[in-house]
Amino acid sequence: MTHLDPTAHHDSSLPSTTESGAPRESDAHSLSVGADGPLLLHDVALVEKLARFDRERIPERSPHAKGSGAFGELEITEDLSQYTKAGLFQKGAKTPMLARFSTVAGELGSPDTWRDVRGFALKFYTGEGNFDIVGNNTPIFFLRDPMKFPDFIHSQKRLPDSGLRDNTMQWDFWTLSPESAHQVTYLMGDRGLPKSWRHMNGYSSHTYLWVNEAGEKFWVKYHFLTEQGLEFLTNEEAGELAGSDADYHRRDLFDAIAGGEFPSWRVEVQLMPYDEAKDYRFNPFDLTKTWSKKDYPRIPLGRFTLNQNPTNHYAQIEQAAFSPSNTVPGTGVSPDKMLLGRVFSYPDAQRNRLGTNFNQLPVNRPLVETNSYDKEGAMEFLHSGDAPVYAPNSFGRAYQEAQGPVDNGWEADGALVRSAYSLHAEDDDFGQAHTLIREVMDEAERGRLVETVSGALSTVQEPVLSNAFQYWKNIDQEVGAAIEAAVKAGLEEQVPGADPVDE
Repeated sequence: MTHLDPTAHHDSSLPSTTESGAPRESDAHSLSVGADGPLLLHDVALVEKLARFDRERIPERSPHAKGSGAFGELEITEDLSQYTKAGLFQKGAKTPMLARFSTVAGELGSPDTWRDVRGFALKFYTGEGNFDIVGNNTPIFFLRDPMKFPDFIHSQKRLPDSGLRDNTMQWDFWTLSPESAHQVTYLMGDRGLPKSWRHMNGYSSHTYLWVNEAGEKFWVKYHFLTEQGLEFLTNEEAGELAGSDADYHRRDLFDAIAGGEFPSWRVEVQLMPYDEAKDYRFNPFDLTKTWSKKDYPRIPLGRFTLNQNPTNHYAQIEQAAFSPSNTVPGTGVSPDKMLLGRVFSYPDAQRNRLGTNFNQLPVNRPLVETNSYDKEGAMEFLHSGDAPVYAPNSFGRAYQEAQGPVDNGWEADGALVRSAYSLHAEDDDFGQAHTLIREVMDEAERGRLVETVSGALSTVQEPVLSNAFQYWKNIDQEVGAAIEAAVKAGLEEQVPGADPVDE
């Protein structure tokens, strides 16, 4: 299998056929009783064409519906073999890959330039099976527990009565979920509106596991740093593009690659020795937190370049299925609760969206031969012939009976509970968001943050509005007060002399 679809075939010189291969009599005229008479049910060509057309759409992804991507290659330039035995991460390795970029909340037809977190999903076709990283253009997320994920997505979608998106609903969920503060601050800052997918960073966000040949374990976070430079849109530019070119980001990536401008990203990692996770000052598996680069500097690993556009967007991008459950030897997952939820939810969503055998589609198929006892289901293409369909068996089909600890696992010891993560020394919901505002953003960025948030709150109803003011004061007292003042000033302009907030 190459980067692109090896099963794609098209000869424009051949006459058109039915799906069973018979020549079509016409692609323009249905079979009727006389020129003006009724159409006939036994017009196989018409019935097939209409029935097939009625079934062209598959369910869109619930989050990350709108997006696109391209194929390319990962090249490892540094030796980090002391940390992982994974073949794709060994110095000199070159691995074909697929990247898909997306928005989280918008539906399939939504504008690319709405303020939103961008998905940054990568699939590597390795000699040990497919390896996927599902991340975003931010190093954190809104939640730390997957139990709240469906509710979060619902709050970012549409109201049940009007079918409209609603700021009150969004801010109600955010302000009642204080763990969202770090990600919301990122989202409302400049990085919430990247100029293009080529001009944004990507992050695994989650903590993953690496294992070396000696069996030593390390916690790892992946960073994908754009070599085109970080660039952003203003609110005004994004709004204008949403109306004039809703596919702006999709068009930008496709045109750049078609024109020979191949975007690339440096791949770097943060590595934490296995035992240091136990008493690190923040819980290292909490998706709402970052690891300080002062504590764990980023280490260069390599770079990836996107250099091939899809030849069929539907077959190679819309049908692409990513999941963090796709790991290879030398890699694994961590106790990150959101990651563990996604390990189940992502492939399950693809089974619903694409069908039981979604991994047999060319864009999802691994380079290596598979020997799985999973069988049948709709649209099975690859099969095991007349080999035994069960394990163990006495007829020569290989199976595994290994027992004992796995090399990419971790120790867990405790009662079954429903709880937040155990607290580490500096864990809280607002501290890292405050650091982002005070130590990363400059005065101009803070001013734009206030403008963006106050604009987003201008239509929010009570009591959510007061909750939002307190939410931002918990993050940063000065910024929160400025947001409150700006919103109240705007409401007073709308209704001169009126009390804008019901105290």
